[in-house]
Order: sequence, then C-alpha cells, then structure tokens
Amino acid sequence: MNKRVAVAFTGPSGSGKTTLVEKVAKVMIERQKVAIIKNDPKDKAIFDVEGKDSDKFTKTGAEVVVTSPTRTTYFSQREKSLDEIVAMINDFDILLVEGLKTLPLPRIAIFRNKIDESYFSCSEAIAIDETINRTQYAIPEHIDILDLNDTAAIIEWIMNHAKNI
Repeated sequence: MNKRVAVAFTGPSGSGKTTLVEKVAKVMIERQKVAIIKNDPKDKAIFDVEGKDSDKFTKTGAEVVVTSPTRTTYFSQREKSLDEIVAMINDFDILLVEGLKTLPLPRIAIFRNKIDESYFSCSEAIAIDETINRTQYAIPEHIDILDLNDTAAIIEWIMNHAKNI
C-alpha cells in the first residue's frame, strides 16, 4: 500500500473497541506502518510520572517532546484536529482511530450483548459476536455485518473501505 488510509472504530464502553483495534494493529503492522489515535473524552489517561522532568516540563503548558534511542513521546497541551495529528505522525500507511464519532471516516461500530441502534447513523459496518441476536434489530441494509472474532475479515473490510487521507 502506498497511500495513507484511515478507518474508525466506535461503540459503547466495554464493547471491545480497544481489543479489536489491538488485534487489527498486530496483524497489519507486519506489512504496513500502523498509527493509532485513541480518543479520551473524559481526559482520564495518564501519560507521565509525577515529579519526573518530563512531567515538570509538561506542567508548564509548553509543547514537550521526550526522545530516547527507542521512542519519541510528544506531550501537547492543546487539542489537535485530525489533520494536525496526521501531519505530526506523518509516516504511516493505515491509521486506526478509536472513538471520535464526529470524524468523517468509514466506521465500524462494535457491539456485544446488545446493539445500540443510535450508532447506525455514523457507521458503515458493525462487528458483533454470538451474544447478539441479529433478528432482534432492524439493521439498515447499507451497514455491513462483520464477525467480531474474525480479525481477517475485519481487516479485509478495512482494506476495501478505508478512506484516503
């Protein structure tokens, strides 16, 4: 793949979004450069250790980059648009986005136990497992139905539907 593409994953808390993104990324990274954006709407994620230099620098409000021989970490105190994040990461083939329902990306909604039909309006596919009885729901015809446990089929859907960015 020589183009950059993106796809998003959405669903209720506890549905398995992170697990699915992790499974997909582990397979895809064998052949492609994978980037992941995770939305943290409640600002709960903790990225630094209290009292360390990087924490002290971050608390100044400045943009901070911590670099080492094995990784580079960027701490930003500003919200970034998708375009700004893509420009920052830059070197990837496939971008997997968890959350951010407002982004205009092809989206797989993940459900276990029950389907929240309010996700249909922002999704092109749903990934469900055997805990869902499809006959109980009016799933629109334009929505593809994927097996949550079939990572290969989900990756195939991604490769056929991901949006060029």
